[in-house]
Amino acid sequence: MLNNVVSNNAIYFENKNCNIFLEKLLHYSNLNMKYIIHIDGFDIPYLYDCFPRIVALGSKNLLQCHTTDSAFEKLKSFQKNAKNTIFGMLGYNLKNDIEDLTSTKETTIRFPDLFFIEPEIIFYFDKNGFYLDNFSNFKNENLLIDITNQTIPMEVNIESKIIYKEPKNNYFDSLNYLKSKITRGDIYEANYCVENIIETNLNPVEFYLKLTKNNPMPFSSFVKIDNKYILCASPERFLKNTDNHIVSQPIKGTAKRGNSEQEDIEIIQFLQDSEKERAENTMIVDLVRNDMSHTAKDGSVVVEELCKVYTFKNVHQMISTITSTKSKNFDYIETIKHCFPMGSMTGAPKINAMQCIDFIEHTNRGIFSGCVGYITPNGDFDFNVIIRTLLYDNEKKIASYHVGSAITIDSDNESEYIECGIKSSAIEKILFDNN
Repeated sequence: MLNNVVSNNAIYFENKNCNIFLEKLLHYSNLNMKYIIHIDGFDIPYLYDCFPRIVALGSKNLLQCHTTDSAFEKLKSFQKNAKNTIFGMLGYNLKNDIEDLTSTKETTIRFPDLFFIEPEIIFYFDKNGFYLDNFSNFKNENLLIDITNQTIPMEVNIESKIIYKEPKNNYFDSLNYLKSKITRGDIYEANYCVENIIETNLNPVEFYLKLTKNNPMPFSSFVKIDNKYILCASPERFLKNTDNHIVSQPIKGTAKRGNSEQEDIEIIQFLQDSEKERAENTMIVDLVRNDMSHTAKDGSVVVEELCKVYTFKNVHQMISTITSTKSKNFDYIETIKHCFPMGSMTGAPKINAMQCIDFIEHTNRGIFSGCVGYITPNGDFDFNVIIRTLLYDNEKKIASYHVGSAITIDSDNESEYIECGIKSSAIEKILFDNN
């Protein structure tokens, strides 16, 4: 997995205790660095691989902008001028930079709509150690000693207080509104999300490590921008490019793990056979195929896996895999732009669905249902979907997490509400179980 991202200038260091070193690295960086972007796939088996384990620190160069700033054009220029891999994120509101859309709601925790760094130093981990990129140019010659000597803080109980959680009857009203739009023919699927807002005193590194230990996912990420954090255990890939081979892997269909192997088998079969779940997934597959076709070589868009159930530590997920070959007539940033935001987080038709959910959702999604990832100098990239994520403002001691699901005419309100509870359980277990 590292072959396409490690530069020829990287230095290799053997380390038999990479997990402990990574934990110390995150604690050290959190205390000493303004910018951190860490991605990790925990070696989870996945078609076209999971995220590699990388920690990017600091910024030699930085790009941050909002939806009115021609963000994708600026990203194209920033990447072409970079001498190394860049790491960053795209926020959901970039939809307004792509289509004639607006966002009128307030954002609880505001991040830049687009943020990328060309890091000062990059750690690329494998099972036996790590590569260091830019190490010879880094100012702190004792960096590895300082990280090794970094103490791991004592765990402190998290004190959390709910500020806002959407009432169940409001949630049902919103779903009924979306079903009325479906009945009228304005849309045929919409991804509706709600935001839970809390006051909390958490340590971001401790929370992320506990979240990913309890719930390891193939596209996890830890992002620090000043005093704000993205703490993400995502099961979903948005888009990947390797040598002009494009991959998208949308998720639609979620079920909780069973209490036994036999119960798991039964749940997987139920999910696999569910007409409703398959219909939701297939609608988004069609949307993604259309998005990818705009920059694909003619006839190259292929559905490699349709509605396959993958099993993770706490959930089963129905995932499809769509691939294409990028046309030489388009820049790879154009491929990202044409596919953004990801169809699994909007609905279909895409623009109508985004208008509906923008109207009915009570808060602005902000960075949620955007993506985190990297772009190499030759244009290879990999991005997740920001879901199963806690956003945290360490200065204001405010955190939020969104949960949602796909709504179709066949959706049962109570079942959708339960599905949201399944998706939020990994985060809530850490925030509230020790109170």
